[in-house]
Amino acid sequence: MTGFTLNPSATVLLTDLGISVPNVLRRASLPEVTFTEAAATLTVSQYYALWRALDEEADDPHLPIRIGTAISVEAFDPPIFAALCSPDLKLAATRIAQYKKLIGPLRLAINSSPGTTTIETHWPHGSNPPDALVLTELIFWVALARIATRTEVRPVHVHAPLRLADPAAYTEYLGVTIEHAATASITFSARDAEKPFLTANSQMWEYFEPGLRRRLSDLDRDSSTTELVRAVLLRLLPAGSATMPAVARELAVSTRTLQRRLNLESTTFQLVLRETRESLARHYLSTPQLTAGEISYLLGYDDTNSFYRAFHTWTGRTPEHARTQA
Repeated sequence: MTGFTLNPSATVLLTDLGISVPNVLRRASLPEVTFTEAAATLTVSQYYALWRALDEEADDPHLPIRIGTAISVEAFDPPIFAALCSPDLKLAATRIAQYKKLIGPLRLAINSSPGTTTIETHWPHGSNPPDALVLTELIFWVALARIATRTEVRPVHVHAPLRLADPAAYTEYLGVTIEHAATASITFSARDAEKPFLTANSQMWEYFEPGLRRRLSDLDRDSSTTELVRAVLLRLLPAGSATMPAVARELAVSTRTLQRRLNLESTTFQLVLRETRESLARHYLSTPQLTAGEISYLLGYDDTNSFYRAFHTWTGRTPEHARTQA
């Protein structure tokens, strides 16, 4: 899996929080069109960068609590909104775990016993999710349960690998102290996990589920390595990090494995990179508003001269000549 869907409805939540969406996107070095009617897709590093930018823009140690308090039904992504149709939190967690990778770079493990239900969050190996994101993922479950049951549901245990700036505020919101542990998790009593959701709607779930299954199938469908590399490059180039190690990390493979798979498709990383840059350059040059310097940046070059030399090598022409012809 190379990306995670960022639903445009997230702007509703940010607006409710009084946080500037353009400022967050600028801090994260993401394009202004990230939030559009068509859901954007981000890599793991971009997803984390967005959350770090959100944390910096908010400049508030209580941001996860504010998010939990501000969450509303209209701000939910379809997989989460569908979970509200579940009969209780226990089944909602199971459903979200199944479709979570549509909306976030983590895996959920649901562990139920006769007395409790525990939800564990497992992030991609070797990654470093922002603290605000880790806390928000935990607080989300409390917010979901309270919205769906219209009761003050409180977990019995919360664990996180973090040191909080203001632990008392989180204890007040959750009703329990966050304990330090290697794995972030939240545990509910069986009574709360099975408390009926007032939002339960089996007909609505039957409406949502086929679409979710299709999206999951589309996400899991095998693509050629060349296509996967090109998709990652499109996201990494503006950040200037379009190297083979960076792409290999995004695809969760070693550089040797990546090169071997590309060789099997009769290509190389450098060739895919060159073709991707050339295709993008031709597209950008057809847009009069973009200067050569801006195009150089979008293609991941350190300076305009490097872009000029590369473009002349590809086409035998200067960018200005190509733009005039276009």
